[in-house]
Amino acid sequence: MAASPPRQAAAVRPPQAATRTRWIIIWLAFAGLTINYLDRSSLSVALPFMGEEFHLSGTQKGLVFAAFFWAYDFFQLAAGWYVDKVGPRRSFTIAALCWSAFTMATSLARGFWSLITARFLLGVGEAPAPSTSAKVVATWFPERERAFATSVWDSGSRVGAVIALPVVTLIVAVTSWHVVFVVIGCVGLVWALIWWKVYRDPSEHPWANEAEVGYIRAGGARGEADDDAEAASLPWKSLFRYRTVLSMMFGFFCLNSVIYFFITFFPDYLVSERGFDLLQLGFYGAIPGICAVVCGWLGGLTADRAVRRGYTVNRVRKVTIVGGLLSGSVIMFAALVPEAWMALALLSVAYSGMTVAGTGIWSLPADVAPSSRHVGTIGGMQNFASNFAGILTPILVGYLVDRTGSYIAALAVIGCLALLGAFNYLFVLGRVEPLTVRTP
Repeated sequence: MAASPPRQAAAVRPPQAATRTRWIIIWLAFAGLTINYLDRSSLSVALPFMGEEFHLSGTQKGLVFAAFFWAYDFFQLAAGWYVDKVGPRRSFTIAALCWSAFTMATSLARGFWSLITARFLLGVGEAPAPSTSAKVVATWFPERERAFATSVWDSGSRVGAVIALPVVTLIVAVTSWHVVFVVIGCVGLVWALIWWKVYRDPSEHPWANEAEVGYIRAGGARGEADDDAEAASLPWKSLFRYRTVLSMMFGFFCLNSVIYFFITFFPDYLVSERGFDLLQLGFYGAIPGICAVVCGWLGGLTADRAVRRGYTVNRVRKVTIVGGLLSGSVIMFAALVPEAWMALALLSVAYSGMTVAGTGIWSLPADVAPSSRHVGTIGGMQNFASNFAGILTPILVGYLVDRTGSYIAALAVIGCLALLGAFNYLFVLGRVEPLTVRTP
């Protein structure tokens, strides 16, 4: 059997002469994910105010939300392979052009089936975004900066969901829900052009000097020049034989079972269960998302600091992920407390915990990939499994709400899934290190 080459020793701090282009790149990826999640979250915010036109039941709302994830999930495996094949520059640009066009098409929906069609196509367009971002981190960042860089781009998902509340409610109040999808679709088109113009790999980027490129490579960034030939030739289907990869897939499913409640039914919960009006939804509804963004950044910084101080990546990733999932499980108590502010506090803790866990989970593809050619593929594989939660959770939540008349049962189920995910990462995952290539 052949193992991936050992990491090279490197200084803890980058040379003073080194440029900081990698941070421009990752913040640009953050902007892309922000727009990505603004697009997918906009319907969940607008839908409570589209009732007069569509007359959807709770189950129908769940099916509309799930339609996005049917496509998004189905295309994850192909998207991960595609990212490794063509690189982040092309994959992110094409994805943004597609999701922006399909977002604008949502404004033309006139009923249940047209909404499902628009959401399905949006899922196709958005599929490559997370795997591309994971590939960007693996390419541009040394191991000791990987967690915070991941927390930056991943926080775009929270920021997009947060700003969807005030942005969408404001546009709906001033104009109509149709205009919402046209405006945010145009924003995505502009970002796609900027990404195509700015992004290059480190060795090819005119803004990155030799000191920065050397620091990135010596610190364990995953580049094709450093790949072991045998590891790089490993077929992507062979990755399904590794317990580590299968555990990553199942654990991410558990995490997303909680995350997708916030992306889909969270606004409806505040309106129907807690009696929030339009203004309250736009203001107070943003609190859990803001807390999640801040805690995600702090979690990433803390994890990187622990790696720099000598703690193993295996220990740091597991503490981050398991601790975050355990915190996220408190969502099961949110529907039981009598006051709305208590529910918001518990939801803020849950969302923040899941975000911290997410920074560790999305660092794993770069940590365990046998070569740089597998980072996007493994990211797509775990995201493929995780987004079954996007298919199942909205339907399950909608069904339980229709049957019970409240969110108590629904939140109890997804809280238990968070606990199951913590158990998986703690006892099933195995060591966090580059996979050893298995040869006959």
